[in-house]
Amino acid sequence: MDNRKNLTDRLCSIDSSLRADDILLPVDFDLLPDRSKTRVDGIAVLLRDRLAVYADGIKKEEIPLSDVKEAAFRRGIGCVFIEYRRPDGKWRILCRGDMQFLDFYAAAAREINNYIEGKEISYEYEKEIHRFCPKCGRPYRPGSNICDHCVDKKGYLLRLWKMAKPFRGYIYLSVAMYFIIAIVNLLPPYINRILVDNYIQAETMPKLAGFVSVILVMLLVHVGTQLLSILRSILMIHASTKIIVKLREMVFERIQQLSISRISKRTSGELINRVSNDTGELSRFITREFGDLFQQIIMLLAVGFYLFAYDWRLALMIILPTPIAMYSHRLFRRFMHQIFHRQWTMNSKANAILHDTFSGIRVVKAFGMEKREIKRYDDATKDERDTQIRAEIFFAKFQPIVNFLMGVGEFFLLYYVGNKIIGGEMTLGEMSQFSAYVSLIYGPLRWLSFLPRRLTRVMTSIVKIFEIIDEEVDVADKNDAIDHDIEGYITFDNVSFGYDKTNTVIKNVSAEIKPGEMIGIVGKSGVGKSTLINLVMRMYDVNEGCIKIDGIDIKDISQDSLRSQIGVVLQETFLFSGTIYDNIAYAKPNATRDEVITAAKIAGAHSFIMKLPNAYNTKVGERGHTLSGGERQRVAIARALLHNPRILILDEATASLDTETEKQIQDALQKLIADRTTLAIAHRLSTLRNATKILVLDKGGLAEMGSHEELMRKKGIYYGLVMAQRQMSKMSPKNEAAPKPQEKPAT
Repeated sequence: MDNRKNLTDRLCSIDSSLRADDILLPVDFDLLPDRSKTRVDGIAVLLRDRLAVYADGIKKEEIPLSDVKEAAFRRGIGCVFIEYRRPDGKWRILCRGDMQFLDFYAAAAREINNYIEGKEISYEYEKEIHRFCPKCGRPYRPGSNICDHCVDKKGYLLRLWKMAKPFRGYIYLSVAMYFIIAIVNLLPPYINRILVDNYIQAETMPKLAGFVSVILVMLLVHVGTQLLSILRSILMIHASTKIIVKLREMVFERIQQLSISRISKRTSGELINRVSNDTGELSRFITREFGDLFQQIIMLLAVGFYLFAYDWRLALMIILPTPIAMYSHRLFRRFMHQIFHRQWTMNSKANAILHDTFSGIRVVKAFGMEKREIKRYDDATKDERDTQIRAEIFFAKFQPIVNFLMGVGEFFLLYYVGNKIIGGEMTLGEMSQFSAYVSLIYGPLRWLSFLPRRLTRVMTSIVKIFEIIDEEVDVADKNDAIDHDIEGYITFDNVSFGYDKTNTVIKNVSAEIKPGEMIGIVGKSGVGKSTLINLVMRMYDVNEGCIKIDGIDIKDISQDSLRSQIGVVLQETFLFSGTIYDNIAYAKPNATRDEVITAAKIAGAHSFIMKLPNAYNTKVGERGHTLSGGERQRVAIARALLHNPRILILDEATASLDTETEKQIQDALQKLIADRTTLAIAHRLSTLRNATKILVLDKGGLAEMGSHEELMRKKGIYYGLVMAQRQMSKMSPKNEAAPKPQEKPAT
């Protein structure tokens, strides 16, 4: 909104004939349309009856909307631009910018087309404007709307404190322990003074009982301090672990709530880093540094008060270098933040490589890529190592200087104490007490000098944690979402969708599916078959139009209710590490053993399961690698059938099966689809002969629709696909149990 208002104000100041109400869609650009690298300060604007282009404060062009048949977003080499098509069919560039405008231009071009078609401007394109931090102008990281430099860290700390409300009792008690420990720590120097002056340096022979009593008091103070420290640590551990568990639950829950689109913008290593490492970093800070911070500050104040009461001039000389040291840390704060952020990024990259390698270890070994993966991981860890070395070298140079500044006061102390003793104004016991207190004040000062480094590291993790927690849930339930018992009537009403703002995968698809129908979805690779069923499951929300089930927009149905009544066998079969029984029962955790076995029998899985050493209790390994592709698929089908869905989705569900097994499953599926709506994507078009209706997708749209016989008579796209597949079948060996990869037709 702010960007649109700013551009509108600029346009009105450039062209006094314009009214703000007439400015519908202003788009800024920074490159001339002649494909040169010349920079320009330009604005292209959609008005009510025309398009206009302004560059460097001068109107360059004006195009009546009657001369604009269509607008389009295009990518160039290092640039993007919006074009419009004239009545003569020729395309002309409206505005051109560098790659920062990519998503913005794609969304703006859609808005212009919508207006040409008579629709209202929705201003959805404005979501793509905020590519840079409004404070510092730095670009946001991919997939993030948070500026690491300008983020409100104090606000995050306050939120963390609010989250700790149920556990504040532990924190308050531990802080009280810190106060008590700080006070107790002030006693040993005083007791030591008594020991030296009254017993060690005494002019007359002291009583042994008194000497032993003083030593016992020192021992008791030391033991008491240790016991209090143990109690304090236990209290802080209770508080920190409870807070961290809550944070991890929040982060993991938010990741689960995010759409596939949002999750795919981040690597698995990055997500694991936030759930595990970042919360672990925060846990360590709360358990160790957070409590120590209280203790050091209390000690600093207590000893400082004593020193100022004893001799304020000397106290000033001792602590005078402290502000200089603290300010030097502030000067390098941004550099430290960059170092720790880069170190975090490198660690995430290394974790992602580990996850990918271990998950795809069979592929790695099959292609003999072990050395390549080792090198890839080594390179990632070397980058992390180099970043860490850079940080440690910086602190190795920087910290001694700070420590020297912090210790300058010790020289004044030596001079001061020496003069006092030589002049007879101070006893050895007083010197011992005074020196101990000075040492006690230097401990907190040195500890606090390291605090900026500790804070920078933990704040980097806190920002990463809350970035995920604050991530916008783009596929969310409405507040008044309903639980609906699905009958199976599906309506696609002018549905359009693209995975990003620059490319439309599905465009203007409309179709009606009745309960109990089996619908085949076919087309060439990449036309949007799997996308269409993902939209039915509401893995993504449509960009335009709507999908209705039983006449209700699926956005009005709660996702739990919707997906609990949809059974899915995806193209990529995934089994969890565990037993076969657990994998089948995953769809219905409270299922009886008889229900699980019945589902396995219908899916044709029971026979091979019973041949395994432990039958249903056989461990399948990670991703089910101990089973063949066909066996994994049959287990996945059994899992879907156990779900007893009202809508059954088969995304090439029999692709990994041999012909005989496929026929068995197809026969079983025929019994199941009688009373439920089925959407089936199949690469073997012969399996769709019994489909009630076949949807043929082409170039993102619905090209043909009808039964197998109707489409064959039409001799269109579907007919061509069938003929091509028959021709390939003739070229294949007749008795081959399963098609080779290259024989799989493009559907």
